[in-house]
Amino acid sequence: MKPKHSYAYLDPEAKREIRRKVLKALAIPGHQVPFASREMPLARGWGTGGLQLTLSLVGPQDVVKVIDQGADDSVNAANLRRFIAQVSGARTTTDTLEATLIQSRHRIPEERLQEGQILILQVPIPEPLRYVEPSDARARELHALGDYSLLWVDLFEEHLRHGRSRKGAAYPVLVHGRYGMDPSPMPRWDLPKLHLAAHITLFGAGREKRLYAVPPYTRVEPLAFVDRPFQPEPILGSCRRSGCRHVFLNAIPQEDGSLAYEISDQGYMEKLLAGKTSGPLFVEKEHG
Repeated sequence: MKPKHSYAYLDPEAKREIRRKVLKALAIPGHQVPFASREMPLARGWGTGGLQLTLSLVGPQDVVKVIDQGADDSVNAANLRRFIAQVSGARTTTDTLEATLIQSRHRIPEERLQEGQILILQVPIPEPLRYVEPSDARARELHALGDYSLLWVDLFEEHLRHGRSRKGAAYPVLVHGRYGMDPSPMPRWDLPKLHLAAHITLFGAGREKRLYAVPPYTRVEPLAFVDRPFQPEPILGSCRRSGCRHVFLNAIPQEDGSLAYEISDQGYMEKLLAGKTSGPLFVEKEHG
């Protein structure tokens, strides 16, 4: 029976427009490119921007991995993965290094991605200046001028009041020495993985109708002062299943009020427990 939708759900015109905007975003690293975000069979705010990018790029020869905060088996990740496979015929996997397209909500896998892989991140708020400049028109003007003094002042005030930055996610970065960028609400631990990465990183904000990109081998530097360098989250424990301390861990409340820790990247933990990898491909010293 012939399907009632185009290949990969989106109509050819929609995919063509998104691909053109992706090329523009890759040509201007970190710059937000508007696109005509379509209605998708899921609510805005649940990954429609990332899903549109995935469906515009996926082909039957691709291998797709979908994770939600590092987990392959969450309800959102499972539903998105099933939908992508159903409308594209692409094979799915939980192995990071096997995938050609990886759609993620706020996490970069622990294993270092390679050339030819594309990481697609879902983004709720693409504008890094939103919390210091509520006017979108003014924010666009500041981007054009390369004026990020408001972000620097905000960071200075945090250090002045608390002795450090307390931003746990959506920490602003400077891409290729030019554009300020919101890297999505990923943990600070993941930010060094964007710097000079071999893979393509695409960001899609469906509700805000913006997409942007980081091409391979591009400088991505978290905002930091010379005398107060950027620091990722400290490792407060070890994984209760593997004993691992060198990767990002989820804190899990226990009945007695204590916290237990597990590796956030589920695919990596399964490999580690199965003895298919001896250690991380992105070690703690690289986060200095």
